Amino acid sequence: MIYEQPRFMPAGDRYLLIEFGNEMNLDLNFMAQGLATAAAENVKGVIETAPCFASLLVHYEPTLIGYDDVVREFSRLAASLGSSEDIELESRLFYLPALYLDPWTKACVEDYCARIARKVPDPELLVQENGLEDVDHLVRLHSSSEYWVASLGFWPGLPFLMPLDPRARLTAPKYNPPRTHTPQGAIGLGGAANSIYPVATPGGYQIFARTPAPIWDPSGKRPAFEGSLCLFRPGDRIRFVPVTREEYDAAEAAVNEERYEYTIVEYQKFVVRNYNHWVEKVGAGAKTGATA
Repeated sequence: MIYEQPRFMPAGDRYLLIEFGNEMNLDLNFMAQGLATAAAENVKGVIETAPCFASLLVHYEPTLIGYDDVVREFSRLAASLGSSEDIELESRLFYLPALYLDPWTKACVEDYCARIARKVPDPELLVQENGLEDVDHLVRLHSSSEYWVASLGFWPGLPFLMPLDPRARLTAPKYNPPRTHTPQGAIGLGGAANSIYPVATPGGYQIFARTPAPIWDPSGKRPAFEGSLCLFRPGDRIRFVPVTREEYDAAEAAVNEERYEYTIVEYQKFVVRNYNHWVEKVGAGAKTGATA
């Protein structure tokens, strides 16, 4: 559900947690990101904000602003935002190459089945869970939408993604027990959230594709990262572009030789009202308020 008023809770001696509802929902994330943007311009003493699907975590300096004042300022800003339809956000669009049904995630799943537990291969499981025709249908559907970066978390630089086209919404159960290894660059789905694994790490999402493009750079030297360790920011969008194995290998070689160039459309304005109108136009029977 969406709360009538945001809920404010202390989360330690210098953190404030603001909850907008208790479901995974694009409208709630738009509100969290809109409030984070407003706070960056209007609240002194705030060190950082971290939006999630339905909440916003605020890190503040208590010697500059106290808890009660933080709550008061964010309450005021939240009231001034109006409805989610009034929100406009800066948004970059990334085109990332993706090798669907790749050999690395396939080998990872096979290793899991051999060492930990038997299961239906991940792409086939997604087909079954979502009533798709076959794995080719999965690839066409997954690559048909832009994906909204709702949050970064779990692992540095890892984006939690929601498809902006409601017709491309897929769901999947997570691994139980989780994997002990996931290839760097693996693209996966768990629950209703998509993600990209920035490094080789344990994981529990169903994996079915891989990108050669780095999304985490501890050196901070890649120009596309603009001095950050993470490629993405909340509010960015990602479009996965299917590539062949030869195209994947060429991109990976360019990465290794430090000459890979990202395809980015910089600083577009994402207008929630216009997005809602588009959703209505495609006739999907869902608005941003529909549970993803």
